[in-house]
Amino acid sequence: MKKTARGVLSCVALTILVLALAGCGGQKKSTLKVYNWGDYIDKSVLESFEKQTGINVIYDEFATNEDMYVKLKAGGSDYDVAIPSDYMIRRMISENMLQPIDFNNIPNYQYIDERFKNLAYDGKNQYSVPYMWGTVGILYNKKMVSEPVDSWRILWDEKYKKQILMLDSQRDAIGITLKMLGYSLNTKNQKELDEAKEMLIKQKPLVLAYVGDEVKDKMIGNEAALSVVWSGDAIFMKKENPDLEYVIPKEGSNLWFDAMVIPKNGKNKKEAEQFINYMCSTEIAYKNADFIGYSTPHSDARKKLPPELTSDRSVYPEKEDVKNSEVFEDLADSLPLYDKIWTEIKSK
Repeated sequence: MKKTARGVLSCVALTILVLALAGCGGQKKSTLKVYNWGDYIDKSVLESFEKQTGINVIYDEFATNEDMYVKLKAGGSDYDVAIPSDYMIRRMISENMLQPIDFNNIPNYQYIDERFKNLAYDGKNQYSVPYMWGTVGILYNKKMVSEPVDSWRILWDEKYKKQILMLDSQRDAIGITLKMLGYSLNTKNQKELDEAKEMLIKQKPLVLAYVGDEVKDKMIGNEAALSVVWSGDAIFMKKENPDLEYVIPKEGSNLWFDAMVIPKNGKNKKEAEQFINYMCSTEIAYKNADFIGYSTPHSDARKKLPPELTSDRSVYPEKEDVKNSEVFEDLADSLPLYDKIWTEIKSK
């Protein structure tokens, strides 16, 4: 997902590569290749990992789960660790694209809260270790929107023509529309999907832009009244602009989970497991959660975060806040249908 207190370097590959020789023996250091969302980590964490382990880190970024999947599926890439979302992890497992993790090498897994284990996308906890979680909702400017914001339907209000920002993401855009219509965001029903398509086509003249990371600058700068955002980005923007507020609409939304996995083509499984364990240490999990702004599944790291953050139910929602929400499922054979719908919407 998308998803962080990102800077301007989104969707741009970032490489951290140290070409030094280790120790007086002159042997080359081992290398670890990590593939993650844009600005979805405290970069000092990578530097400290290199210093502590002597392992060189090559760190690249992707913009969407689909971008990541295509690159790994095409072959030729040998990332040792990737951080996709729930439904994509399920798909990668089914297509034999991931290596099982040896949890004997991940002792810090004990700190991952039990409610984030045995989830449907990896029911036996064989292939993934949770990294962050959150929701998709509406961020709005309280000075520009006077009425209560509690439904996705406000994104179709003519009053806010050219003041609405939509995520440039087919699963999220189609998903929230399906929820607004009372359908599952994982539906494969042609009639329901056609109805969602027509609603999004109808909405298009009201949309200022379909955005990714640039949503942050636009909302902080009061360039739009309403936007669809991931919860972690919302927290960052609220800090920068106190006129902004975030809500999870009453119809429900996407409850998402991102997790660390080891791709099949990775060449350094030992180093990958060492990195995953490092990321699950309390201090490092805390640093990442504090920097990114997303909800951490790490129980001890959460205790170290400011109470005003962990008590904010837009960041750490209670069950009742997400009672109508769903986790994205792998669409499998229906994915081309979603692709076709999104292409038709964007081409109108």
